[in-house]
Amino acid sequence: MSERHDRGRAGEEYVCEYLIRNGWTIAARNYRVRGGEIDIAAERDGVLAFVEVKTRKVGSLTDGADAVTPKKQALVIRTAERYLREHPTEAGTIRFDAAFVTVTAGEIPRAVKLEYIENAFDAFGIPGGYEQN
Repeated sequence: MSERHDRGRAGEEYVCEYLIRNGWTIAARNYRVRGGEIDIAAERDGVLAFVEVKTRKVGSLTDGADAVTPKKQALVIRTAERYLREHPTEAGTIRFDAAFVTVTAGEIPRAVKLEYIENAFDAFGIPGGYEQN
């Protein structure tokens, strides 16, 4: 596998561990349909969060937040709608979160920083509140 793929996988794994430590249950990972993907779907206390994960290596010239464009948001929203049709939920709240992970460069990437944003955007693609954890 490529270094980029390994880096992305390490970032997603780190976010899953973070969510589990904070009481979330991972409902799905890498849910794919034609034209879209949900990195992580997680549930806790009546909330279903679709989490978009962007992983960058230390010293990267680009920021993960720059990759969560309105076009990317629309793809995530459309994929989430499909997920919900295929996987009905009892959750009373659906939200779209974003996680930005920084990992070490090298053969085995290791996470060194996480910025987790709840309600990063809504179903209309409008940016939500930004909180760092």
